[in-house]
Amino acid sequence: MRLFPTLLSGAALMAAAGCSTLQGWMPADGSAPAAPTVTAVAPGAPGATPTWVNAAKTGAGASYEAYVDGQYRDGGRTGEVSRVWFSLADGVLTETMYGLIHEAQIKQMRFAVMSADGLSVEGRDTTSRTEYLHVDAQGRPLSPAYRIVTTDEARHWEIVKEVFTDPDRNALIMRVKVSAWRSDVSPYLLLEPHIANTGVGDRGDAVAGADGRGALYAYEGDTHLVLQADRPFAEASVGFVGTSDGLTDLEANGRLAHIYRSTGDDAGNIMLTGALPVVRRGETFSQDFVIGFGETRQDARNAANGAFSTGLDAVLANFNGEGDAIGWEDYIASLTELPRIAEQSTDGGKLAYASALMLKIQEDRTHAGALIASLSNPWGDTVDATNSSTGYKAVWPRDFYQVAMALLALGDTETPMAAFRYLPQVQVRADTPGNSGATGWFLQKTHVDGEIEWVGVQLDQTAMPIMLGWKLWKQGLLSDAELATMYGRMIKPAADFLVDGGKAGLLWNDRQIAPPWTQQERWEEQEGYSPSTTAAVITGLTVAADIARASGDAASADRYLAAADDYASKVEARMFTTSGEFGDGRYFLRLSRNEDPNDKGLLGENNGQPAMPEDRIIDGGFLELVRYGVRSPLAPSITDTLPEYDDQTREDRFRVRYDVNGVPAYRRYGNDGYGEQTDTGGNYGVGGMSPGQRGRLWPFFTGERGHYELAALLAAPSQSADWQTTQLNGIRQTYVRGMESFANGGLLLPEQAWDGVGDDTAHNYRPGEGTNSATPLAWTHAEYIKLLRSLADRAVWDRYAPVEERYAR
Repeated sequence: MRLFPTLLSGAALMAAAGCSTLQGWMPADGSAPAAPTVTAVAPGAPGATPTWVNAAKTGAGASYEAYVDGQYRDGGRTGEVSRVWFSLADGVLTETMYGLIHEAQIKQMRFAVMSADGLSVEGRDTTSRTEYLHVDAQGRPLSPAYRIVTTDEARHWEIVKEVFTDPDRNALIMRVKVSAWRSDVSPYLLLEPHIANTGVGDRGDAVAGADGRGALYAYEGDTHLVLQADRPFAEASVGFVGTSDGLTDLEANGRLAHIYRSTGDDAGNIMLTGALPVVRRGETFSQDFVIGFGETRQDARNAANGAFSTGLDAVLANFNGEGDAIGWEDYIASLTELPRIAEQSTDGGKLAYASALMLKIQEDRTHAGALIASLSNPWGDTVDATNSSTGYKAVWPRDFYQVAMALLALGDTETPMAAFRYLPQVQVRADTPGNSGATGWFLQKTHVDGEIEWVGVQLDQTAMPIMLGWKLWKQGLLSDAELATMYGRMIKPAADFLVDGGKAGLLWNDRQIAPPWTQQERWEEQEGYSPSTTAAVITGLTVAADIARASGDAASADRYLAAADDYASKVEARMFTTSGEFGDGRYFLRLSRNEDPNDKGLLGENNGQPAMPEDRIIDGGFLELVRYGVRSPLAPSITDTLPEYDDQTREDRFRVRYDVNGVPAYRRYGNDGYGEQTDTGGNYGVGGMSPGQRGRLWPFFTGERGHYELAALLAAPSQSADWQTTQLNGIRQTYVRGMESFANGGLLLPEQAWDGVGDDTAHNYRPGEGTNSATPLAWTHAEYIKLLRSLADRAVWDRYAPVEERYAR
């Protein structure tokens, strides 16, 4: 909080509009404050170097849109398709997307408030809580509409915001109430656009409200936004961040001393400011805002004005799906398995319902079935926003598979099918732009429209689309005819690559791939033989054989099974050390660079961490062998590895398990550097790669371990029904409750949680609290849903019967 001289009620700047006066500050001589200087064009372009914002979201939302023949098109049951997504963090509206799901147009919108103690800024000087606006009788969320409450540290004021989107327009609604508790206060709205997914190149205009409504405009190229207020602003200004913006002015002068109407011909990192009227002590002031988006300024204005014309109460009801409107209530009601699996929760189903919302929200609304990893940019508050980047708002076939399988587990029969039909867009073909090498493998990371971003070959990402197709077929959703079509188009090329491999020939990548050796395993950092990757490859080939035979290709079926048999027979020989450094020396490695797991070969350097002998690095990838059915949970190689995976006496560099408040929690692997600095608590990557970086706890590993415990229970010798019920309840209380403990106040699950190792002062993290990595992580929500489904079924949801019958028995 910044302190200023004695508070004074300012001149009657809003009297003509029938509003309270704008609050100012008493000069030392007691005279009235000078009127602000009004200038046509803001100086100081291009402004400070832009960044994104905190990735630890407490809310994320978008409208529910129904498919039209499996695609997103206007005119269906939900009318016009809204292509707007938003996120919340620290009590503030953060990245807001319009167009494709990765195309952010807003960095953040927050309030700065002047009180008797000076200036407080939301997110910086406040505490906050996030609540769902629309819940059922059990308190389970039915839509991603939010109420956010922020309070300054001295409790001079409280701001309550309601946030949701217009399901029939490209518009976001924020309804605001400002309450003054201990003194008069003057609130200022601060909107920071990042049009076209960067913080450079933006222009803007500010209108106080001569036309009866305040309006703030930002634009770049053919993308425009307008913030329309339901009444005039006391004053409005636009400036370049760090030089002429409203917050810089407030911090320097305690008021808006300089008003700029436009950025003129200059572009850069801009901020739009709208002054609200003074709120007197003991009173509450309400104001509604709608942000419209469009290809022209008029389109954006039409979107905002259309929401006001409909009425914001009605817009919210439509968003929720109340009455005759088709909205989020209808989607939740369509999830036939959700009530049953929610009974396996320990929180009354709240996180299960929130997870269902999060999984569906994180789908593009132009490319049906395009499921992304997270509506966030990891460690965004220190990530340069000069150039466009997707962060985690992109397609990885591995995360994609997890989400599609979780949606299927919920009883969603449409989205997983749309996802499966989407997958050919991200498979390498002969006509893939720039490809001169092998085909059939799936791209590492792409934009939702298929634009290539990363091109490492990860064999699990080539196997999982096959696995998804088999599941959909066996669930009766994918017809024999469509299966045969997709076999020739997508599944056979993928399976052939899992057998033959080949030389990649795309952008920088010209490596020769010889399965099951993978260029990158599931952590995208190392090459070699990986238990988790090999588990997926064996599974993909085994079910591909089933599909090939059903499609009339018996020769390929035999070939796929022969390769799977070969890979399965060599799992331990390639990846299980018998002379390791830890324990009795017998355990699965995270990765073996060659076919000798006992040669103590060095893994590659990664994330600032030095190369280490492969027998020092353990991860949970071996549990995937059990999940899919490649190995029995009671196989000696599995049970021999568990004690080393669980060892909490090992030094922090190589330790993987950290129990947090009684919850088993795990890092990705020993020596992981994908996380905060141990010496300062600072964000990953600040100042370049550093040996002080440390990967933290990933909550979905708690779910993976719960799945293993369920598999082990089901494989155990026959016991009484009461005994089995007791054991199942133990899994619920340990692993389901454990995953629930990682959810934040908005019921969102993170990528990483603080493990308590090193300095936490940068963010004051508590053990088990989600870090600024990425929240919500779709994979974490998916793992939670799948664990509930597995417990409800008393069978592992990701288990593949042909694999189990061939290898685990």
